[in-house]
Amino acid sequence: MSKKPTRYGFIGAGAIAQRRHLPECVANPDSVVAGIADPVKGRAAEQADRFGGNAWTQWETMLDEAQLDAVVVATPNALHAPQTIAALKRGLHVLVEKPMATTRADAKRMIAAAKKARRHLMVGMNQRLMPAHIKAREVLERGTLGRVLSFETSFKHGGPDGWSVDGASSWFFKKKLAVLGVNGDLGIHKADLMRYLLGEEFTHVGGQVTTRDKKLPDGRDIPVDDNAWLTLKTASGAIGSINISWTNYGSYEANGTTLLCENGVMRIGEDPAFGVVVQLKDGQQECYNVGAMASNDVQVSSDVIDTFTTCIRERRKPVIDGTEGYRALNVILTAVEASKEGKTKRIPS
Repeated sequence: MSKKPTRYGFIGAGAIAQRRHLPECVANPDSVVAGIADPVKGRAAEQADRFGGNAWTQWETMLDEAQLDAVVVATPNALHAPQTIAALKRGLHVLVEKPMATTRADAKRMIAAAKKARRHLMVGMNQRLMPAHIKAREVLERGTLGRVLSFETSFKHGGPDGWSVDGASSWFFKKKLAVLGVNGDLGIHKADLMRYLLGEEFTHVGGQVTTRDKKLPDGRDIPVDDNAWLTLKTASGAIGSINISWTNYGSYEANGTTLLCENGVMRIGEDPAFGVVVQLKDGQQECYNVGAMASNDVQVSSDVIDTFTTCIRERRKPVIDGTEGYRALNVILTAVEASKEGKTKRIPS
């Protein structure tokens, strides 16, 4: 294992980099910020002053000039694939924000590029890294609850206009850059999380994908979805729903999951004191205090940089690799297609 810290370059210095990736990189003694690139004049330099490293306006120049071991791609969705592939071709490990791509073909090209370069590719779907979800998976694997029969999971906040450094002018609301709306932002998290918790793949998906309230600065509806209700079925026959929204204007961010099982119920992220609560049908109850889940409102560590740095240093395959990223993306792309066609669809391989 290398004794030198992993040198990271950051492509994109927006909200997710400023609030998660950059501070988490600095907090890890085995990683260091070596470079930051952002096309907005002065943005990269401002973050370099805060977190270290040199600043560029052109990401290609940073890849060529900085001495890097890995890059974090934290840019608009449509740029993920070309920037990831370019970094891999330069022999760098890549941590790419979700969704890893906006098409199945691009995702497959990214996986192939990582394999050819013999470098790690990890997708930043941090829900499965949260302590509550890790504990929930452990409880399910114990077998006390039996089979999962059905589930409900939701992720609802006030939208990227309240999170992005650019507000309502953010790339999140620009079709060519975002491609996907709330499905690419929140739905992808839940598709990956439920695959992780259930330990199996989804075979069918349907539902409604719509734009209800979000507006551009000129008052027009945004050109991407801001609400969705997806229905899913797994290979073993479990059924469930993913409810996601950018129009939760309440005082808290909803991010919870309920699993109805043969022998009881598991609730995750719903009790204010306990991250995981298990209620068995014989009356027994198990409560686990596992700490807060990272959210827009609660800035605890997402564990993404820490996990990726460990994988690089120990030459260990990332648990959320390109294949995992593709499978979650495949669910979401099929859901959007199913909504447009007005029917439930089988998820292609």
